Amino acid sequence: MVGNGSGGRRPRSGGALGAAIARARTAPPPAQPVFSPLRALGRRQLSQVDLIGQSLSTIAPATGMIYIAAWMISARPGLVGLAAIIGTTAVVVAVAFCVTQFTRRLAAAGSLYSFAFHGLPRRATLTVGAALLLGYLGISISVLANSAVSLLGIAAALDVPASGAGLMTATAAVVACVVAVIAVRGVRFATRAILVVEVCSLALICILMVAGPQTTGTPTTPASPSTLPVLALIVVLSMAGFESAAFFGAEARRPLTTVSRAVLVTPVVCGAVFVFAAWAALTGRADAVVAAYFDGTASGVSLPMVLAVKIGVTCSWLACTLGCAQAGSRLLLAMGVEGTAPRPLSRVHPRLRTPYVAVATFLLAALAGAWFHIRYFVGDSTAYDGFVEVALVIAYTLLAVSCLRFLRRIGEDSPSTTAVAAGMAAAGTGLLGYLVVDGIAEGQWVLPAAVLFIGASGTVWAAALKRTRPHSLTTMGAFDSVETADLLPGSAALVLDDAGRPRLVTADSGPGYGA
Repeated sequence: MVGNGSGGRRPRSGGALGAAIARARTAPPPAQPVFSPLRALGRRQLSQVDLIGQSLSTIAPATGMIYIAAWMISARPGLVGLAAIIGTTAVVVAVAFCVTQFTRRLAAAGSLYSFAFHGLPRRATLTVGAALLLGYLGISISVLANSAVSLLGIAAALDVPASGAGLMTATAAVVACVVAVIAVRGVRFATRAILVVEVCSLALICILMVAGPQTTGTPTTPASPSTLPVLALIVVLSMAGFESAAFFGAEARRPLTTVSRAVLVTPVVCGAVFVFAAWAALTGRADAVVAAYFDGTASGVSLPMVLAVKIGVTCSWLACTLGCAQAGSRLLLAMGVEGTAPRPLSRVHPRLRTPYVAVATFLLAALAGAWFHIRYFVGDSTAYDGFVEVALVIAYTLLAVSCLRFLRRIGEDSPSTTAVAAGMAAAGTGLLGYLVVDGIAEGQWVLPAAVLFIGASGTVWAAALKRTRPHSLTTMGAFDSVETADLLPGSAALVLDDAGRPRLVTADSGPGYGA
């Protein structure tokens, strides 16, 4: 050890800090500064409230309450159905726990797709990306179409003539344009706007279920073997997007803390309101609300209540459309940065700091899908919803497998994390296997075909990239990282390795682990 003029004694921390500051003042500027691959986004700007608002809006819990209550009324599973909702919520919370094993260590714009790379092979990672993209796009298509239907339903309740597929499509186009403007305007403005809208919608539906007319309740019938898996899928679809805060790791102020909290808190809150909706259906408190939304004044419910329900649910649809657009655009941006998708998707507005190309691309695809959805699935969307549910289950199952492998690889696995991740992987695999077997047995080929199509998507995608852009397969897994400007000058330096990832280099220790 080099002497320090203090008789061999260790320097006080204040002396070390003072020396570092003095060294920083005289250190020359770096010859080649290293930047985060996600620096174009407005880094460190979203608060905890913003992230929770993003996740809640993507789930649209107010609409989920209506559909879960409607299912409980029609299927009449009784307390068994209520228990199934609680159990499915626990499973989703366990999946959220697996997600937080990544969010506590990485800040990314690709959410599960970016995380999966650190525990899965490239083809499996691309399968997660395809499943996640299909899931979010599928949800966006559905909510965009339902936004148009709900808006026209309000007009119809007021005796304003408004019907037809063409008018629905035109209304969906207007909604998409409004959402695009808000999403490009700025991420903080968008997250706070959708939080206010979603909280108001949720409060309105809850109040109407408590204070509205009450019937004698729904009689219970024995649940068939296929009832509970169907209910589980409905709850999973209703909670889809609970992890959407993870798309904003690069834009969060304290990403490793706030994103993890949002991912864990959101499914707990939504599970609670879904259990409340199921209880309201069992006790007859939800009958009038469900009838008001689906049948309007023809159900015998008063016009003011019909308008209140439709306005509340419509606002929730609109917030969900915006939440999906924000999340989906970040996924496309991450893929564009890596080169696994067209590079223009990575363009960010220089002043607004939003991925405007990805936003426009995502919403155009959603609008095209909404046109198709309005014509073929508005009346019965069972097959469509099943495809989206399969995509989400595949993404969550592979993420659980990735969590298991990732923690083991870095030596931070424990009995609890292993048990949860292995359990979720087994549960997801079992559910997918049931859907395939049941679909073949019943002659309903949509779900088995969805499992095959989405399961093979990563292999096909990887083969296409190997032929057209093989370099992109070596640059996958982009996430926010420390920049040269984040370091105290003279303390260390950042360099790029052969894969283009930053590595920390100090004078006495050599290359270290990159951020």
